Amino acid sequence: MQPMQKHSRTPTKKNITRVTVQIEFGYSSGKVVAFIVIHMAMGEAYPNATNQTPSPIFGEGVLSASALDAANINPTTGLATDYLNHFNEVIMLMEMLPDMPDCVEDVLDWAPLDYAGHFQNSGFKDRDLAILAYEHAPRAVKAHFDTVVLQLDTEVQEVQEALRRSSGADQLQQAAHAATHQIKPLISAASGAIHGTTDHEPEYEDESVQADIDALFD
Repeated sequence: MQPMQKHSRTPTKKNITRVTVQIEFGYSSGKVVAFIVIHMAMGEAYPNATNQTPSPIFGEGVLSASALDAANINPTTGLATDYLNHFNEVIMLMEMLPDMPDCVEDVLDWAPLDYAGHFQNSGFKDRDLAILAYEHAPRAVKAHFDTVVLQLDTEVQEVQEALRRSSGADQLQQAAHAATHQIKPLISAASGAIHGTTDHEPEYEDESVQADIDALFD
């Protein structure tokens, strides 16, 4: 039986990625002998631990106040007013309906779009930073903002449903009224959330919407 060869290189924790133990059986001098074979794969020991990019911290590094402010992102909340453009366009169209009924189709084409989705499809210069800041924004700030956005989505969709049922002159007037008196105040509330103020708190009359909002805090 040949003696096991010794290697001059001693693996260290730094360069071992996998150790496999294998037991083999053979005969030596008429006896059954068990051989333990150890296979060691060399390389970076813990790639996930050494190469993983640390999660950014809100208020530091790429998410520092100066970096966010330079990108037109509120440094306190981590939110950007550019997201409200998603709603401003449909509100403008709704207010034009009594004089321009042909805008009905454009209003009906509108669909809810979450914060990240908006920036992914926008021409916002620092869109990746905007998404990152939103993901790491203070939890209470983001939850409050999301509740207002949820109500905005609901209000616009209710107008759309009414227009699908009827697009007569009276319904067009009601849609314009809803845009001015129900949806615009929610835009003000969303803007307040973005800027860290809560002077315009929305009231949630729809119980299903309130239930969805409560779920955000569970």
